[in-house]
Amino acid sequence: MSPLAVFLILIVSLTALLVVYLTKQFQEENLIYSNKNQMTNTKTKTIEKEKVVAETLNGRFAMIGLIAAVGAYLTTGQIIPGFV
Repeated sequence: MSPLAVFLILIVSLTALLVVYLTKQFQEENLIYSNKNQMTNTKTKTIEKEKVVAETLNGRFAMIGLIAAVGAYLTTGQIIPGFV
């Protein structure tokens, strides 16, 4: 196997692990927030907290995508390898 293939497999596996970790963190934050506000369970507060957590995750995934694009450009010279 070429060194580039090993590097790409490593990056893909690290990204998958990060996605699993962030998804678990999202679920835990949601559970903690819902248990904390169980007595005052208003729909508006729950929705607002979910939006904040979702936007935080969205920003993290966007940064992962940006780093992947820069890594692809540095290794192959193309933003999306295989496309002209």
